Amino acid sequence: MQYVPITRQVKIVCKVCKHLIITFIILFPVLIWSQTAEKSVWQPFDYFVGTWVGHETGRPGIGKGERTYEYIMDGRYLYFRNISKFEPQEKNPEGEVHEDWTFYSYDSNRDIIVMRQFNIEGFVNRFTLDSLSTDNKVFVFVSESSENAPPGLRARMTYTIRDDDEFEEVFELAFPGGTYSVYLKNFWKRKGE
Repeated sequence: MQYVPITRQVKIVCKVCKHLIITFIILFPVLIWSQTAEKSVWQPFDYFVGTWVGHETGRPGIGKGERTYEYIMDGRYLYFRNISKFEPQEKNPEGEVHEDWTFYSYDSNRDIIVMRQFNIEGFVNRFTLDSLSTDNKVFVFVSESSENAPPGLRARMTYTIRDDDEFEEVFELAFPGGTYSVYLKNFWKRKGE
């Protein structure tokens, strides 16, 4: 084993510490900025956190729903679980129970909110936030892709905040070459504790 004088060991340790300190000084503001930027993109979505009950109308019929929004995984994602029960109707004498799990994430590479919706019917839809009104009351998401849906089908989801405890949700579909038409319109009220 070769002997290294103690003064040389101290110099090596000091040099390593100096590099670590410089790296920390450079990276610390970047880390703080990225966390702050990510938190600020979620601010408009804070409104939705909580449990909601809904009245739903559209092609599946008339229904009632319940959903809960919450931040998960240290606030990196917004998640909601939805269950809707539609009354029996002529086209669907058994009625219908619809369930979906939806995850919102922030894609920092594209600087955009992405919504991924997993439906009990087997559809997996990916939307991106297309527009957000300046008052943060109207959110418009458009589909990027839909698994297990007809080719070329497009979808649009619009959330409009009516007041502190009520919002409207409109789900529209457009088949290839067509324009959007309303498939479902829902009115959600914050559930009292």
